Amino acid sequence: MHLRKVIAAVLIPFAAAVLVGLVVLWPGGAPAHERTGVGFDRQTQDATVTKVVEVSCKEAGASGVPPTGDTSTAEGSSAVQQEQGTCKRATIRVDSGDDKGRTFTEIVQPDQSRQLHEGQKVVVAYEPSAPKDLQYSVTDVNRRLPMALLAGIFAVAVVVVGRLRGLMALISLAISFMVLNFFILPAILQGSNPLVVAVVGASAIMLIALYLCHGLSARTSVAVLGTLISLLLIGILGSVFIDWAALTGNTDDNTGLIHGLYPTIDMSGLLLAGIIIGSLGVLDDVTVTQTSAVWELHEANPSMGWRGLYRAGIRIGRDHIASVVNTLVLAYAGAALPLLLLFSIAQSSVGTVANSELVAEEIVRTLVGSIGLVASVPVTTALAALVVSADRPATEPALEASALPARGGRGRRRKR
Repeated sequence: MHLRKVIAAVLIPFAAAVLVGLVVLWPGGAPAHERTGVGFDRQTQDATVTKVVEVSCKEAGASGVPPTGDTSTAEGSSAVQQEQGTCKRATIRVDSGDDKGRTFTEIVQPDQSRQLHEGQKVVVAYEPSAPKDLQYSVTDVNRRLPMALLAGIFAVAVVVVGRLRGLMALISLAISFMVLNFFILPAILQGSNPLVVAVVGASAIMLIALYLCHGLSARTSVAVLGTLISLLLIGILGSVFIDWAALTGNTDDNTGLIHGLYPTIDMSGLLLAGIIIGSLGVLDDVTVTQTSAVWELHEANPSMGWRGLYRAGIRIGRDHIASVVNTLVLAYAGAALPLLLLFSIAQSSVGTVANSELVAEEIVRTLVGSIGLVASVPVTTALAALVVSADRPATEPALEASALPARGGRGRRRKR
């Protein structure tokens, strides 16, 4: 009970502080900005490809020899091949918005990665300031149906296998997305400190997800405390090494556009916020698994002390560390694979690649998150072993009380 009171004395004020942070930092919605009309910021509508016919690329004027007349380059040679090839003229019907029912045509070149076919659902971009026949253009394929079907299959699989626990996990996932979309992102866009917003938002997600999925218990509280300590370590290490390595967080077109639209956002703080939020999901897995392992070990052998529980739990944790760290590194490597391919094509040395800010960001992100994960195993295991070993079976005090007289006067009288 004493240990539970200590845990409550830490977690209750922490939860209250998170609640206060949500109230103070809660945004009124993402601040509006004037649309740029380019990239992600274009107005879009749903549309359908109604007709596709093959035409000569030369006749359609879709390509031609470069103005310089130089066909020896790769660009010039490709232009000549396109001119001699067969293109497609697609007729697209707008299905939403004020211009619903309007049609326009678009030429699809033979070397384009996205080829249109009749009946295909697409997304079109709308530019009102362009000439009327050029206001609409196909920007992407409409993938809502396959994505929704895949999400449905995932939800069914989770509920069938996890049952009530799986349903609670889906509810907590939905709440996590709500916190991300309605608190974290708008608050950052409003100019709040990205690090503070990420800490408050990630803490709220952690408390809701863990207690909703695993119940209000000492076991869950230990996992929450272990996750909290690890997140604190990740935040400190991330802040130190992002500043030391002079990482700006503004390394690609997306971050550059964000900085251009909202110059008051602290991009390095945004990078650190991403590290904290990205590490939270894996941390939850590690801390809950370690806590459950220690609890099950205690159930199997109630006489085992906290040192024995810790040694047994840490042996399980070592296997967990090896697999989780490998997962993190491969996940970040997979996300940066196109960039690594470019460096490979350029035949850059390992030192040159690692020193570039794009790769350095991923290295810091991976290593800081991995250190937090590694630290979470002994911390959570030690906390769980201390708490669970302090429990005693309800019958144990009675047994000890009945055994005391036998060891006292009566035994001595028999001895006499």
